Amino acid sequence: MAVVEQDLILTSEFESIARAVEREIEGVQLELIGGRLAVKRLSDGGHGRILNWLLLLFMPLNPQLFLHVAGQGLAVGTDYRGRARPDGVLAPLDAFAGTGEWAPAEAVAMTVEVTSRGSDSNERDRVEKPIAYAQVEIPIYLLIDRDSAEVVVYSKPNGDKYLDVHRYAIGLEVTLPEPVAVTLDTAPLLDWIR
Repeated sequence: MAVVEQDLILTSEFESIARAVEREIEGVQLELIGGRLAVKRLSDGGHGRILNWLLLLFMPLNPQLFLHVAGQGLAVGTDYRGRARPDGVLAPLDAFAGTGEWAPAEAVAMTVEVTSRGSDSNERDRVEKPIAYAQVEIPIYLLIDRDSAEVVVYSKPNGDKYLDVHRYAIGLEVTLPEPVAVTLDTAPLLDWIR
């Protein structure tokens, strides 16, 4: 991961660099979160299986919301200068139609991240993304932490942080607050976290 000062790289410059890199190197996506330029690589089989499980779970639970798992880019962070590609974005089906590569987060009900095996997962998924998502008032950030075998639910964004953070051991039921308002039985995750 490369670290850059936010004042040294403009969002438009980052977007040009990201487009060029992503066009030339298959399976690589870039993010700019909290001044850090990060490379997001292709996921492994367990990572993908967890996202497919969530996709199938959410489809019948709330017909108004759809879990977008195709790498939808979001403008996040202070003054929307950051750029993130959450593993999943729960929003209305047409929320991103016509918005371009880096959509505003106003229609997003929840972002989802599944930790990867990379060394920067701790900093990016557990520290920087909760701040960036809270700054744009995304109601819920769901982190499936395969390393600690936990599901972490962040809710009630308040500027620079989420006021409520609840940790559940994978295998337990996890209740997601409004606007999602569902309970997930996370027992199937036990097969895919290793």
